[in-house]
Amino acid sequence: MKKNKKKKVTYGKYGYLFIAPFFITYLIFQLWPLINTFYYSTLSYYKRNGREVISFAGIQNFLNIFGLAPGETAYVLDYLKNTLIMWGFNFVPQILVSLLMAVWLTDTKVKVKGTGAIKVIIYLPSVITAASVSVLFKNLFSQYGPITLALKSLGILSQNFDFMSSVAGSRGLISLILWWMWYGNTSILLISGVLGIDPVLYEAADIDGAGGWKKFTDITLPLLKPILLYTLVTSAIGGLQMYDIPALFNVTETGYNGLPNNTTTTMAMYIMRLYNSDVGKAAAVSVFMFAVTVCVSLLLFFFMGDKEEKKLKKAEKARRKAGGR
Repeated sequence: MKKNKKKKVTYGKYGYLFIAPFFITYLIFQLWPLINTFYYSTLSYYKRNGREVISFAGIQNFLNIFGLAPGETAYVLDYLKNTLIMWGFNFVPQILVSLLMAVWLTDTKVKVKGTGAIKVIIYLPSVITAASVSVLFKNLFSQYGPITLALKSLGILSQNFDFMSSVAGSRGLISLILWWMWYGNTSILLISGVLGIDPVLYEAADIDGAGGWKKFTDITLPLLKPILLYTLVTSAIGGLQMYDIPALFNVTETGYNGLPNNTTTTMAMYIMRLYNSDVGKAAAVSVFMFAVTVCVSLLLFFFMGDKEEKKLKKAEKARRKAGGR
């Protein structure tokens, strides 16, 4: 008699149903537009008087944006510099303050009371709309704003100083706004990373007589590398695509020229400005921004990657090869 074979139920296939929405959304709203951007960057695509003029241009758009064609200026490099400066002055203090907050709120010796309320308070700025924040800060720091007048009365600023007409002032305020909006989100991420570290390691360090700084540098920082890498990469991507705050804070009537004198114009603002007249050029700038983002991300992965693990893997491969001979 034939034995009845029990049917095995494979649950692995159901996992694909759960991840399918993400991949479908990614393909439709991100991958396909990205492919189209590369395609449009090879076209001479103008919008004039309600008409669209399209022809193949090859690499001409890239020659134009880098100022390699006659009569063209490499504005894209100036706007990349603006973007990197404002991102740098936002992110460096952001990561330092977030690390401090993460260590302080998770320290078992300090035992901070009301950590839940503190987390909510520091996270709240990230849920406020960019338009509201821009209007608020512009009114506070305008020439006759309350904070500007207070700083002038204390003698910190000169009587003629105006944040909106100062390059350092405008860039600094945009960086301050971005820092204020996003340091809470970064802090929450780092707090989750610190809480994921085995407390036994800290207990062993206490027994060995290690101080707070020693525990931070030898235990917390090395084990936070994965979450720090994630934070750095996502911040770099968001920073290079910086648009809403600079485009709403101190701009001309069109909204695409950052004052004073285009010193707060970002790459994304330049793309939007070009899109209204020269789609091919806008696409070329987008491709350039994509390339810069990839390069920055790869550099972060290279410098922040676990080098010891790579060495161990190489040693293991070498040992296996030697054993196979």
